[in-house]
Amino acid sequence: MNEALLVPCPHCNALNRVPADKLNDNGTCGRCKQSLFAGAPVTLTAENFAAHAERSDLPLLVDFWAPWCGPCRSMAPAFTAAATQLEPQARLGKVNTEEEQGLAARFGIRSIPTLLLIRHGREIARQAGAMSTDDIRRWTLSNLR
Repeated sequence: MNEALLVPCPHCNALNRVPADKLNDNGTCGRCKQSLFAGAPVTLTAENFAAHAERSDLPLLVDFWAPWCGPCRSMAPAFTAAATQLEPQARLGKVNTEEEQGLAARFGIRSIPTLLLIRHGREIARQAGAMSTDDIRRWTLSNLR
């Protein structure tokens, strides 16, 4: 029997049941009909964070960043590239700490960029500092084992 996973839509945040063996099949959202995997990080806010971090069965890799942060801006293309490599094994999302100060405070973010790997609402790994695409991918996969 194939387990169904809850996968939030990156566009409308609706939860979709997807058989585990169909994650790589480019499924679409039952509500908005857009792709469940966009190959790009989701912009996370206080309104959609729970759908992606707590209710999803996919691990969530979060980049806490700010627009004024040079290392954050330099890591942004690497993080976006990592999304194409890590989906559908994990969802990638970005939290702008200037706009979402409550989320940054909730996770005790003291320096940026900081990557947090979350599964079912619980932090399983944390890494501060800018990383390359390969390092992001390697670090994430090593912490998912």
